[in-house]
Amino acid sequence: MSSFNHTDLMRDINDSLAPFRKAQPNAMAGFGQLAKAAITDGALSGKQKELIAVSIAVTQGCSGCIGFHVKALVQLGCTRAELEETLSVCVYMGGGPALMYSAEVIAAWDKLSA
Repeated sequence: MSSFNHTDLMRDINDSLAPFRKAQPNAMAGFGQLAKAAITDGALSGKQKELIAVSIAVTQGCSGCIGFHVKALVQLGCTRAELEETLSVCVYMGGGPALMYSAEVIAAWDKLSA
């Protein structure tokens, strides 16, 4: 499990990307538009889409993604039970590595939902 604080990690990522956002404003605006469009309610709710996103973060081993998507899930009113059921599917499909990143998701949830 990670030994870092996801709040600090997300801040560090945002700080590190600030110059890139200035240097590549069109690309970053495009990424922002893509993210917004992908998460907007449709046939699936934004919360369901964020649960999918956190699942992909687990299977890809992306700690920064875990932080940002767990934060979004908290803001969208996701319950711990919903998150845990999602993580059980991650573990089913991804085995031991997914279990290790699921522990990281739970740690991030505990900190960000407090």
